[in-house]
Amino acid sequence: MVVASFFFASMAVGIKFASHSFNTFELVFYRGIVSILFMAVVMRARGTRLRTPVPMMHLTRSAIGVVSLGSWFFAIAHLPLATAMTLNYMSGVWVAAFIVGGALLYGEPEKQGPLLFTVLMGFAGVVMTLRPTIDHDQLFAGVVGLLSGMGAALAYMQVTALGRVGEPEERTVFYFSVGTAIVGAAGMLMTDMTPWANVRWQDAAWVIPIGVLASLGQWCMTRAYSQGSTLVVASMQYAGIVFASIFSLTLFGDHVTSMGWLGIATIVASGILATVLRARALPDTRVSELQ
Repeated sequence: MVVASFFFASMAVGIKFASHSFNTFELVFYRGIVSILFMAVVMRARGTRLRTPVPMMHLTRSAIGVVSLGSWFFAIAHLPLATAMTLNYMSGVWVAAFIVGGALLYGEPEKQGPLLFTVLMGFAGVVMTLRPTIDHDQLFAGVVGLLSGMGAALAYMQVTALGRVGEPEERTVFYFSVGTAIVGAAGMLMTDMTPWANVRWQDAAWVIPIGVLASLGQWCMTRAYSQGSTLVVASMQYAGIVFASIFSLTLFGDHVTSMGWLGIATIVASGILATVLRARALPDTRVSELQ
């Protein structure tokens, strides 16, 4: 999950540059197309068939993930960026809530407490780093942003379920890429497409890296949620904020406040603590065992 977070943060750098020439739906579409081609090559190289025995599970995962992505983009457009990021990163908290809810049903909530604390600790670090704000006239966008985090959590749980039934990670990423491309294409039909004559080559050069980085990030994330302890993975995903802050500082000259550094330290500490707790043989908290 830490490696996935690095790839996603690197992809965000590419999006920031490419957005000078492309709108959001164009970037979503091109990301999806490149990812489809990249994962098709990977699947061929690994001998993975395109046909799946669980097409409805892939459809559900892709639909939930795409709705979550669309909700996040809506929140970004109508909320301060830090607020939209924070609401989306609440996915880790939602995952923890679903896990603890399952543990309560099975009568073993105390086994989840320590890892639940690391998830909440990491989210506190996100809040300290981003310091989100929201005005009274942004409540609807705030609710949509909140739903984007919940949708992401549900998508992660579906990824875990796909891993449980033995679906290869590369096939899961491939079908999600197909859903992403379809939504991006639909959005382009409803908006004005940027003429390629108006696109700077410096921005166009990021199209392929964005798709490849998205594929690698999705691949690593899918493997993490398929094979790892869900609460540990949920805690580790906050590393994306750390990488994003470092990129902002080194590439874009942004300033990180003292509170921001404290938040980054808290995120790192939560990840280390989650790893230590998992290494002490806490019970596996995968969603698959709670279903």
